[in-house]
Amino acid sequence: MMRNTLNSINCVQCYQLLFSVVPSLSHFLSFNNFFPFSSLSFFNFLRMCGILAVLGCSDDSQAKRVRVLELSRRLKHRGPDWSGLHQYGDNYLAHQRLAIVDPASGDQPLYNEDKSIVVTVNGEIYNHEELRKQLPNHTFRTECDCDVIAHLYEEHGEGFVDMLDGIFSFVLLDTRDNSFLVARDAIGVTSLYIGWGLDGSVWIASELKGLNDDCEHFETFPPGHLYSSKDREFRRWYNPPWFSEGIPSAPYDPLALRNAFEMAVIKRLMTDVPFGVLLSGGLDSSLVAAITARHLAGTKAAKQWGAKLHSFCVGLKGAPDLRAAKEVADYLGTVHHEFHFTVQDGIDAIEDVIYHIETYDVTTIRASTPMFLMSRKIKSLGVKWVISGEGSDEIFGGYLYFHKAPNKEEFHQETCRKIKALHKYDCLRANKSTYAWGLEARVPFLDKEFINVAMNIDPENKMIKPEEGRIEKWVLRKAFDDEEHPYLPKHILYRQKEQFSDGVGYSWIDGLKAHAAKHVTDKMMLNAANIFPHNTPNTKEAYYYRMIFERFFPQNSARLTVPGGASVACSTAKAVEWDAAWSNNLDPSGRAALGVHNSAYENQINSAKAAVGPEKIIPKMEISPLGVAIQS
Repeated sequence: MMRNTLNSINCVQCYQLLFSVVPSLSHFLSFNNFFPFSSLSFFNFLRMCGILAVLGCSDDSQAKRVRVLELSRRLKHRGPDWSGLHQYGDNYLAHQRLAIVDPASGDQPLYNEDKSIVVTVNGEIYNHEELRKQLPNHTFRTECDCDVIAHLYEEHGEGFVDMLDGIFSFVLLDTRDNSFLVARDAIGVTSLYIGWGLDGSVWIASELKGLNDDCEHFETFPPGHLYSSKDREFRRWYNPPWFSEGIPSAPYDPLALRNAFEMAVIKRLMTDVPFGVLLSGGLDSSLVAAITARHLAGTKAAKQWGAKLHSFCVGLKGAPDLRAAKEVADYLGTVHHEFHFTVQDGIDAIEDVIYHIETYDVTTIRASTPMFLMSRKIKSLGVKWVISGEGSDEIFGGYLYFHKAPNKEEFHQETCRKIKALHKYDCLRANKSTYAWGLEARVPFLDKEFINVAMNIDPENKMIKPEEGRIEKWVLRKAFDDEEHPYLPKHILYRQKEQFSDGVGYSWIDGLKAHAAKHVTDKMMLNAANIFPHNTPNTKEAYYYRMIFERFFPQNSARLTVPGGASVACSTAKAVEWDAAWSNNLDPSGRAALGVHNSAYENQINSAKAAVGPEKIIPKMEISPLGVAIQS
């Protein structure tokens, strides 16, 4: 009876009926008054999920359908609320949906008017309302932001992709000629892979685990590209001026930079579900939180969920990030949630982390683990998405190794290389470590328009010059240094860069190294180049992660999706050449930036009076009891 009743009423009536049956449910879900259900209104159903497509497989049997469903379930964590599969001949479009609210009209796939064009998508289109106005002769089936994709394709063909302002991965099937189109957003905020089967099929999946067992070859789908069945090749649709790595010359305009970033944050407040902000207490996340708190009151989100912003931070007890985040939260007046984890908690989660983020890159695993643990706690509170600060360091040269950039040309070219590689590192981490628990992360620093403004600044202004009082990301700090209406306290605005894996507590990385040393012997390292000839691990920590990765993803194609090469403090291999001493100190931690970081490894070395590499510097640790403590 309950099921039949729910099918005939709208979402608001559904909640009212549910709460009348279970009166305490409204209070339980309220998240300390975060969910005022009495203010429920019309919903724009964002399509964040996991997608899987098998195209042209020459097999329309029930057995094939069952296999596609089985593989799609491997992505269930990305969309735990609903699933679906659309079959057209030997083409299969599957999805796992992260439900927003309305279960009746929020299903995929999406169609045009006569259902001849079918779309499955993971993404959000921020300018969908403007795009709808450009399609007056079209009838839309839903109010979903992604509903414009099929209709834009009807009007503009493959050329419509650059019209989209947002993040997305989608597969579009045109049943009129049985052709298909696949595209990924400009920077690669959403994750996507492509594979090819021996039967001539093309496979598309949000994560590696959706296709690695059934494809002869597979690889990362390149960001800013599309793939058409008509051409059978990749074509780059994203062609901004900075991509050529030419040196820009526009003067630094702090107000223009500030306005561009504020707009990037505001457009991402498009929501009909509860959300929060990840707050580490560093510059980037603090600016995101400050802008969100400043503009939240006038948004539709505030009318639905209240104007009180919730912030979240994770770290070992006593970690630098926890202290700084609490101070920023108090300054901004957010409802702050502080999550603690122990070194042992993180070590216990490593295998799950590697399975979900699908990499053996050392710095990505180090940073993903605390984010993975935090995301689980955030989702348990009823939050559906968070806004985060990834991308700023790549755009502005915020990593500490940029102190050694020899000139503005090298500085700018390194930022270009870093942005182009984001989908292999920070975007991958932010997307997969949150989606492991059905939580979405939005990243305003990677807004297309903001990147254009920031990357058009003469890089001379971004150069780090301590003698002139210019530390890393000086142009961003200066843009938000408002004396009359301050966004942040001065010492937070000018706090030294901490990489996330360092900021959660220095003993976290040291603990990982100590744990790896117990499981990887010197004798094992002697054979590393023979066992792992591609991207040979050169530390015990890297070897340990590689063993776990290979167990989950043993195919050669899988190991080729992970980047390699020398790196210091998250640099590219090219930037290692900036300082001869770095070649003997290759470690992705910010503390490897000798002579720059306040807690650099060299300071530990000097205090110990021993010239040893960071692999050997493992301070005595006391592992606290298991369990994650929460303080709100």
